[in-house]
Amino acid sequence: MARIRSPQRLRKELGLSDVFAISTGAMFSSGFFLLPGLAAAKAGPSVALAYLLAGFLIVPAMLSAAELSTAMPRAGGAYYFIDRSLGPAAGTVGGIGTWIALVLKSAFALIGMGAYIALFVHVPIEPIAVGLTLLFVVLNVVGAKETTGLQKMLVFVLIVILGYFLVQGLVEVVALGPAQVARDQFTPFMPFGLTGLLSTVGFVFVSYAGLTKVASVAEEVSRPDRNIPLGMLLSLAVATVIYVLGVLIIVAVLDAEALWSDLTPVATAASAFFDWLPGSTGLVLIVIAAIAAFASTANAGVMASSRYLLAMSRDGLLWSFFARLGRFHTPTLAVLVTGLAMIVIVLALDVEGVAKLASAFQLLLFAMLNFVVIVMRESRIESYDPGYRSPFYPWTQLLGIVIYLALIVLLGWLPSVFTASLIALSLLWYRYYARAHVVRTGAIYHVFERLGRQRFVGLDRELREIIKEKGLRDEDPFDEIVARAFILDPPSCGRMSSLVAEAADKLHSRTPTTREQLAALFEATLATGLTPIAHGAAVLHTRLPGLQHSELALARCRDDIEWDAPNGPPPDEAVHAVFFLVSGNHNPGWHLRILGALASRIEDETFMGQWLEASSGPALKSTLLRTDRVLTIDVRPGSKAARLAGLALRDIRMPTGCLVALIRRHEDQVVPRGDTVIREGDELTIIGEPDGLRQLQRELVDVAEAPAE
Repeated sequence: MARIRSPQRLRKELGLSDVFAISTGAMFSSGFFLLPGLAAAKAGPSVALAYLLAGFLIVPAMLSAAELSTAMPRAGGAYYFIDRSLGPAAGTVGGIGTWIALVLKSAFALIGMGAYIALFVHVPIEPIAVGLTLLFVVLNVVGAKETTGLQKMLVFVLIVILGYFLVQGLVEVVALGPAQVARDQFTPFMPFGLTGLLSTVGFVFVSYAGLTKVASVAEEVSRPDRNIPLGMLLSLAVATVIYVLGVLIIVAVLDAEALWSDLTPVATAASAFFDWLPGSTGLVLIVIAAIAAFASTANAGVMASSRYLLAMSRDGLLWSFFARLGRFHTPTLAVLVTGLAMIVIVLALDVEGVAKLASAFQLLLFAMLNFVVIVMRESRIESYDPGYRSPFYPWTQLLGIVIYLALIVLLGWLPSVFTASLIALSLLWYRYYARAHVVRTGAIYHVFERLGRQRFVGLDRELREIIKEKGLRDEDPFDEIVARAFILDPPSCGRMSSLVAEAADKLHSRTPTTREQLAALFEATLATGLTPIAHGAAVLHTRLPGLQHSELALARCRDDIEWDAPNGPPPDEAVHAVFFLVSGNHNPGWHLRILGALASRIEDETFMGQWLEASSGPALKSTLLRTDRVLTIDVRPGSKAARLAGLALRDIRMPTGCLVALIRRHEDQVVPRGDTVIREGDELTIIGEPDGLRQLQRELVDVAEAPAE
């Protein structure tokens, strides 16, 4: 695990509810409150089907974005994925183009908000939109958690009111008679033919574009392997139901020609069946929902698009000052520039033009994301370790690429020209500025390497650093591996070659190889200089075919060790801890995550002091273990645990999620099995969930006895 210098990292403080709020809030605005009338003018009553098809067609992009976000959770989302897979030229196109598309969509939301506010207050739209932009800029400068707090409140209000709108609308349709409504409002169903329907699918596709917006803040999401795909899936399900049912209701209760020119279709529809409420209460509710929707989209847009500038600046594709984090640990300048761009668009473009331009580049972006997954998978980079993998690979990705490119063409010549112009401008920027500031290439070179060409080793190092930052997954048996590790703690370590031989002698008994072969593998890593050494620790690791688990040996060297590796460079610092890790070939990601966990612990400034001061083998292990997940119990005569003596492990009822990982019997270590019988004097190392360990502590540990070292 080579160590690289990391830039300032954003705090991981966004949970599942934040992911859902960002994704959902980014969708419910123009797509529902502004576009249905404009879309109905292109598709007629089949506009609801267009929304349903768009919801299905976004799935390949969603699955690909979820996989990439869990493998590479970095600010900049789609830009970062494209850059690291296809190289910085494609990354420049993806980054600049996506930033512009997000700014367009966010500005579109502010235009829609002005249209709904104008139902009550006759004021110009532009000053309101500019003022709201400034408000969202301030919120995003203050912090991500504060921003998503507002986001969750807005999304909650929005869903509650829209749920009420759907219930009342369906009641109205039933009262009118579904058969009569079908004849009057939905016949003919596709007056503009299949071409009109398909072009409308591309037009309303921007309604779902916010679904993948969460990828741009993936660096700030805790437990991304779970929260990102689950949050996106929940968001898509909610959005699709509300879009389709809501548009069906709008078409059912409004006159077709009036709908086609209506910029506030939800408010107009609500007026048709909220008439039983006093005064304009129903209209007020819808306007509140619309404002919440537009505000959440604009707010999420400022947050997400500013991260693109941050990520590109980190990588040298933009000026370095965009990467600086301000007083509140947010990319202040990137947020300010994003807000300024939104203000310019609000003052310069019309509604339908903004929608088409935003949709066109989003479609190109989604096609690129699907291609990125193919490149990353086919590169066979072992450190590409997504916590979620898109199903039905590669057919899901190939289908997505074809669909999204076809929809761009159906949008018409202007969006296609706009997309091509963005690509050309981005490539010019790369040619005359960015190329001189970057030296990396993408994962696609690893595909070429399989064909006998070159590869870019820096990407593998960067992905390994990401694995270390992400940490262990719940299913990773790190604690169990450490608990059963062999301990080497001689008074004097002597030569490194002797320590390697001793470790191989211990480990070979649990592996399908001889001590000589294992020692040779460890010595090969030393000879090539590939052994990472930092903070007074060295990690020797190898993988063996046929091994289905991992084994570890821990060596403490109180004195200086003689570094006699052949051809290997001596370390620049004294080495007091040496770790020997052996894993199988079947799961490279598992092996890398264990290495990452070791590296993270070694880099802790308190580690080496605790390591050197540990009084025993179990104490050495406890310096690596998560202390709330390990418990040591002495089965000595007269203790609470004495009743375990004479019992086989299978006969002991353990709390769910807890297990005996190691038995220390005098000077020996016993690997526990179901038929292993506990004896008096044994020392049990138990790992598991904190609640279960606390229960065992109450039942088996005497009050004066330390539960764990």
